[in-house]
Amino acid sequence: MSNPGSPPASAHPDHEHTPLCRSCGAPTTAPTPAPWSGASDSPPPAYRPIRLPAINAPTNTAAIVLSPVPQPLPVPPAAPPHAFQVPAKRIASPDDIVRFHASLHGRHFLGFVAALSASVHGRKLSDPLPSPPSPAVSALLDLISALGALVESTPPLPHTSRYGNPAFRLWHEKLADSAGGLIARITSTATSPADLAGADVELAPYLLDSFGNATRIDYGTGHETNFAAFLYCLARLGLITESDYPAIVLRVFAAYLNLMRTLQDTYQLEPAGSHGVWGLDDFHFLPFIFGAAQLIDHKYMKPKSIHNPDILENFSSEYMYLACVAYVKKIKKGPFAEHSPMLDDISGVPNWKKVNSGLLKMYKAEVLEKVPIMQHFLFGSLIKWED
Repeated sequence: MSNPGSPPASAHPDHEHTPLCRSCGAPTTAPTPAPWSGASDSPPPAYRPIRLPAINAPTNTAAIVLSPVPQPLPVPPAAPPHAFQVPAKRIASPDDIVRFHASLHGRHFLGFVAALSASVHGRKLSDPLPSPPSPAVSALLDLISALGALVESTPPLPHTSRYGNPAFRLWHEKLADSAGGLIARITSTATSPADLAGADVELAPYLLDSFGNATRIDYGTGHETNFAAFLYCLARLGLITESDYPAIVLRVFAAYLNLMRTLQDTYQLEPAGSHGVWGLDDFHFLPFIFGAAQLIDHKYMKPKSIHNPDILENFSSEYMYLACVAYVKKIKKGPFAEHSPMLDDISGVPNWKKVNSGLLKMYKAEVLEKVPIMQHFLFGSLIKWED
């Protein structure tokens, strides 16, 4: 039985399928659009996700997740007498990558990075060091300071392109000219400096490759890895010991990162590769590992805290991870989840320990196991290639 207050079903036959006005409820004049027909109409627009997938995102994510977390390992000492040699590139294929990681120095180089990370758990950049800087650490800081002074004396040249100011080649020439003397200051801090005579022949190529490529005017995670290799060689020679590791990360590597930011901003260095390593950062990886280690067990700051602008403003000077995120947000425009989807995804991880361990695994898989990056890695007497 119909409602007495409602009109008969046949009272408005023309309005049976007509949409109603949202304001008054009366029928509108526009008829309902006909359903789409594939035979006569063009197809609907293709679906576009709100956020595009990360560029160069890891395709073997499951393998990375299931892989063991790299553990700290001691650096095997190189005993005198030394036979220093000019290091050379040896990696050209995936088989070479496998051979490198199965070798003594392949395992211990990654263990060295893990040990550096472990040494700064819960430490701010401004925290007092557990022990005073060693002479070698002080010499490394002097080296980075000297290279920073070279930037001041080598201003950028007039240039119209977005990337690659040619003044960087001049800066790199000055680096090459001064590398021998700067390395000599480090080796002179050894217990027996005579044992390290000629070490600059092997150490200088690592140092020169630590600051980008002068021909391409670019910089990426491979160059950053060469700086870690330079430090590994110093550790093999006994110039750096495990007691120096906090100072190496919180003082030396922090100064290196600041210098690289200056070089990137001054000379518009192009990211080496298309878009960095799977969208984490266009230039760097290691400061995210070290920075996450700094924040392990922090009482208040969690991975999701990177979305709080006040935290980035007030604490980026103390934690490398936050500094890197702040720099990314400064140089990239648009929603963070779009230009940095991997960092956005990582912010959903529950704690910094998981972030740190995950980044160590990703560093191995996405940097140290990638031929395009590792084909530039150098091997000599201190980091030996094992046939």
